[in-house]
Amino acid sequence: MITYPTAAVFPPLPAGGTPLSDLQKEVIALKQARDAIILAHNYQCEDIQGVADFVGDSLGLAYKAAAAQQSTIVFCGVHFMAETAKIVNPSRRVLLPDLAAGCSLADSCPAEKLAAAKAADPALYVVAYINCSAAVKAISDVIVTSGNASKIVSRVPADRPILFVPDQNLGRWVSGKTGRAMQLWPGNCYAHVQFTPGALLRAKAAHPGAPVVAHPECTEAVREMADMVCSTELMVDWCKRQSADTIIITTESGMIHRLRREVPGKTFVAAPTDRCSCNDCRFMKMNTLQKLRDCLRDGTPEITLTEEIRSAAEVPLRRMLEWSL
Repeated sequence: MITYPTAAVFPPLPAGGTPLSDLQKEVIALKQARDAIILAHNYQCEDIQGVADFVGDSLGLAYKAAAAQQSTIVFCGVHFMAETAKIVNPSRRVLLPDLAAGCSLADSCPAEKLAAAKAADPALYVVAYINCSAAVKAISDVIVTSGNASKIVSRVPADRPILFVPDQNLGRWVSGKTGRAMQLWPGNCYAHVQFTPGALLRAKAAHPGAPVVAHPECTEAVREMADMVCSTELMVDWCKRQSADTIIITTESGMIHRLRREVPGKTFVAAPTDRCSCNDCRFMKMNTLQKLRDCLRDGTPEITLTEEIRSAAEVPLRRMLEWSL
């Protein structure tokens, strides 16, 4: 008999929250001494989110990075996110606690393969999900996030065939939302495709009446079972508006830390996979509070880009920021 993991349940936080640890206090002191701003993605661990100046999704983080006035931006996320901060704010030093924190989705679309696809069909309009390398951004027409993809795609000239890279699940969802036919790059997020209809059914059976919210990087079969499909940023507002006391969250488990802080009084259930009760991205979790402290103390590892790549990548990124307003 196969035994499946049960979903991890996160009850409401106690009043007053969790006191800061000594290491968190050290990070805050170093941040102030180094004239740094800490930006953290929703999927980061709880102790990093607790010391960040801003916690958000890729779109919100891109705006914050572009507007940062501090001399140093410490980006707690994965490599392509830190690159994005450098692209939009080149005069600032950008640090990443663990330089090896990559992304399987970004790796699925090498720049040279995208360049070959464009050469084979010069009419292609390349819409690139922000989860890609700076080199891929540099040869794309516009960048999107899960929160603005439908809005951006709707603005692409109707006479241009679209190639959507690199996430085929997000691309298929956006195509359905906008009615635009698109060629889809065969890539996916390894963490989000681990969610299965069977695992989600078991979570729903264990928590009758709990609504389900899912990220669009999930497979179509999982998305069809959700009450809402949206970006992580929109999940916060959606969860606030639900009357249910318990909500099933179908995305990387770090999102639940933010939800517990901003949507108090509710219980959040981390949708399980067939192999684990709480789905963590191994790349996101490479950043730790100790590595964050060390990078603030030592001023390394630093993100560097050639100006040729940076300036070319800035064009589609700025287009995204302008079209998102």
